[in-house]
Amino acid sequence: MKIYLVGGAVRDALMAPASAPAAPAHVDRDWVVVGATPQAMQDLGFLPVGRDFPVFLHPQTKEEYALAYHGFAVHAAPGVTLEDDLARRDLTINAMAVAQADADHPAHATVIDPFGGQADLRHGVLRHVTDAFAEDPVRILRLARFAARFPAFSVAPETQAARPTTWCPSGCGRSFRVA
Repeated sequence: MKIYLVGGAVRDALMAPASAPAAPAHVDRDWVVVGATPQAMQDLGFLPVGRDFPVFLHPQTKEEYALAYHGFAVHAAPGVTLEDDLARRDLTINAMAVAQADADHPAHATVIDPFGGQADLRHGVLRHVTDAFAEDPVRILRLARFAARFPAFSVAPETQAARPTTWCPSGCGRSFRVA
């Protein structure tokens, strides 16, 4: 079993100025557990809280730990890799991880970044990770939220062209544009 800090906590640590103080330990953190089963998590004292997703609360910190899974329909299994899990995320800037041992200082850790999130942070680009982006119409709303939160960022052309197919199978003849 391996545990990784993923998503926004890693992104925000990498975006913080070098002179900024370290993020407090209570910052909202997302954890992914690779190589475990729901039973193994429960055996370690984790409390299952997700009915549709394999999510557990840590016995002491009460932080959420999710089993690694892939696909839009949740498929959690011990053989699902960290890269599989990161591939289902919305944007490259959210598809990065650091080992649990480095979680208190992710900006100074070895970042696992199979989809180029660090480069997109440096260049100010919001880019979807995979075609799974179009499977969930909520992701277009997350994209809009990140575009508003990071106004200096631009939306990658291929992400602008992505359409939420489950919401509008024909594409509705429209493109998403962020000025």
